[in-house]
Amino acid sequence: MIEKNLTKTHNGITIDFTGTIKKETVFTMVQNCKNGQCDCMNDTTKAKIKDMKVHGKDGNVSLELSGNIDTTEILTALERSQLIAG
Repeated sequence: MIEKNLTKTHNGITIDFTGTIKKETVFTMVQNCKNGQCDCMNDTTKAKIKDMKVHGKDGNVSLELSGNIDTTEILTALERSQLIAG
């Protein structure tokens, strides 16, 4: 099972994934988003994200999203993600 904890920061949102998450999975999700190969987020939300950085290791991965985004938008995107289901 994958646990997700979102934290609003001064420049965006940090998502901490724990459990059965692999760093490569989060990295792939970010790449798909950057390349327009996913439809988890609407175009308005995608336009708000200025940068995405992946940190950590398997079982404890953090994703930093920079931009004027709301946690509700990101929670909705995570629920739609085929890679982060769970």
